[in-house]
Amino acid sequence: MADYIVRATAAGAQIRAFACTTRELVEQARQAHNTSPVVTAALGRLLSAGAMMGTMLKGEEDLLTLQMKGDGPMQGLMVTADARGNVKGYAYTPDVIIPANSLGKLDVAGALGKGTLRVIRDMGLKEPYVGQTLLQTSEIAEDLTYYFATSEQVPSSVGLGVLMERDNTVRQAGGFLVQLMPFVEDGVIDRLERNLCGISSVTAMLDAGNTPEQMLDMLLAGLDCEILESRPTSFVCNCDRPRIEKVLISLGKKEIRDMIEEGQEIEVNCQFCGKHYRFQVDELKALYQKSK
Repeated sequence: MADYIVRATAAGAQIRAFACTTRELVEQARQAHNTSPVVTAALGRLLSAGAMMGTMLKGEEDLLTLQMKGDGPMQGLMVTADARGNVKGYAYTPDVIIPANSLGKLDVAGALGKGTLRVIRDMGLKEPYVGQTLLQTSEIAEDLTYYFATSEQVPSSVGLGVLMERDNTVRQAGGFLVQLMPFVEDGVIDRLERNLCGISSVTAMLDAGNTPEQMLDMLLAGLDCEILESRPTSFVCNCDRPRIEKVLISLGKKEIRDMIEEGQEIEVNCQFCGKHYRFQVDELKALYQKSK
């Protein structure tokens, strides 16, 4: 199943909902960063959330950034998404290996630790919108649920999951996001809560062969779910050589001169996708002439 996101409404627009399957993009991220299983699970959850939240952006050039920082060995995660379904991200420490949690599952909370969640929306204004909350469980889905309720005052339910194969590749990944509108009726809330209590985990639903549409049918059963849109989502990084050159130029003449004096090529790595860019001494001299 190719990766994609569906957007839906229910109960006469009293509910808006999103669901996605993201196995391919999470596997691509795993390969790009050579992440350990627990880091793959954590990064995959946040990538799935970012992909869905990115579709909420109004402008084609708007950007969403999700940043989680913790005191655990993984230290943190960074994910960026746009309105077109493109998403990218990385873990601060990608090779963390820790024991399973008390349920015998990958201990994402233990790897991330206690800390903060920041949500940054760059909508082309003078200053981006920034919301921040403390991590509640460090399991990511619950932390985003708490963020929506406290920072944006939107009652929400977030479900995220990544299931790994024995060879540490990604078997399933995806998620859902359900939000209540301000005019929601009590009866609608009651039915949604019953539905949420009756579903299995995201990965269990996906591994049983359910599509994002079918996941929403279960989540919104009895609430007249209407699928509004389906769009692909992918792990996409917009780094290229000209962008890296601009970064080097911005360092200033002193920094570039120090690189030149070492007399060796340098290698710059993109944090988001792991791609390598090499610059010879002659190329650094050309950048030195453009710097201030």
